[in-house]
Amino acid sequence: MKIVNTTPEVLKHQIKEAIAKAVADYRTDYPNDTGFTRKCTLNMETMVNLLLSMQGGSLKKELYDAGIDVTASAFVQQRNKLSWTVFEDAFEHFNTNCNDVNKYKGYRVLAIDGTTVNMARNPKSDSFMQNDSNPKGYNQLHVNPLYDVLNKTYTHCIIQPQPKMDEVGCLAFYLSWYDFKEKTLIVADRAYQSYNTFAHFLEHPNVDFLIRVKQDRTAMREIEKLPMMELDVDVSFTITTTQTKVDKENGHILVQTRKNEDKVYSSKTRAGRWDFPSPYPMKFRVVRVLLDTGEYETLATSLPRSFTPAEIKDLYFKRWGVESAFKELKYWAGLVNLHGKKDDFVKQEIFSAMLMMNFCNRIVNEIIIKQKQENIYEYKINMKMAVYLCRQFFRTENADEKKLIKDIAKYLEPIRPDRRDTRKVKAKYFVGFVYRVSA
Repeated sequence: MKIVNTTPEVLKHQIKEAIAKAVADYRTDYPNDTGFTRKCTLNMETMVNLLLSMQGGSLKKELYDAGIDVTASAFVQQRNKLSWTVFEDAFEHFNTNCNDVNKYKGYRVLAIDGTTVNMARNPKSDSFMQNDSNPKGYNQLHVNPLYDVLNKTYTHCIIQPQPKMDEVGCLAFYLSWYDFKEKTLIVADRAYQSYNTFAHFLEHPNVDFLIRVKQDRTAMREIEKLPMMELDVDVSFTITTTQTKVDKENGHILVQTRKNEDKVYSSKTRAGRWDFPSPYPMKFRVVRVLLDTGEYETLATSLPRSFTPAEIKDLYFKRWGVESAFKELKYWAGLVNLHGKKDDFVKQEIFSAMLMMNFCNRIVNEIIIKQKQENIYEYKINMKMAVYLCRQFFRTENADEKKLIKDIAKYLEPIRPDRRDTRKVKAKYFVGFVYRVSA
């Protein structure tokens, strides 16, 4: 049963129940897995709960703080028996049991984007990669989540080795695999624009898209023709994978594909994805808006006309929430301070971090902040402290939920809506295991 207007204690019960169900499902699906068959301090549920509550310290410190009297070596040996899919299942079960109520005109608004998680160097791993700028090589996993920007929760996630990362393929997988039972809008940046992506959305009437598209000479043909001004128009055309005389006469758009699976193509052969019949009629809406900077932004969408250009502009701006969520996931939930070197260990921690962030945000969403009239700004909860306090609440037996809410409400920060700063992109590196905080 889904829960609404939750309390911290109810959410804590729900997350524990999700973990128990994930463990039970794993044991049912893999009855021949002999791991965790003996009674011991670090059973499967204890391991999941422990990894969920870990912070940035060394393994010895984390085990001491959790009150578990085992060696770091014993912990790693038990962890090696634990499948990362148990964490993914617990994450999915927790989402299923909770009802995130915030919507935009009846739509659940999900943003999709990708981010990398830096790992300890391990040349034997699938995540190892080398290039001219880093001949020694490094390890990364690519995380592709769907993020609910109105409720600030992760809904689904696909993790790939960075050398094999495929963000557009992940979006197509989401659309083909998951059953979107309620009206859903998926918002994405220019990295996801393609005729194939639009066609995948058009095949799912309950899911709409809002994707920023290129508007220069590399833009899609029908978009490049549009005047550089604010506009709201429908474009329609036909996609083909052939170049017949009829196709050319009718002005159909060619998508080149590697049709012959047995043929070895040159690496220079241009080919795109196309998962649908040919010819394929396509129609969508193009909205071009003027930004405060004086620049134009062009958005392709399947949303109906009941959504005005101003609302579409606002919806795309909300996509920035997933970028902020990545910062929280890495620095406040602890993905910059991993406790394992293997790819599977890191996957455990990625799903643990997302599960903990969902737990924290669902608690924070229920806290009402009283705004004072004398304040210049409105105030919001400081999520860095909220994550710390929620994690302590999760790991403490018989913790006081009223005290948790009171403590979270004490740590506030002002909302500065017009504040802007140039985005500074700087490479981040893995924090070595021997360089961990002691506090």
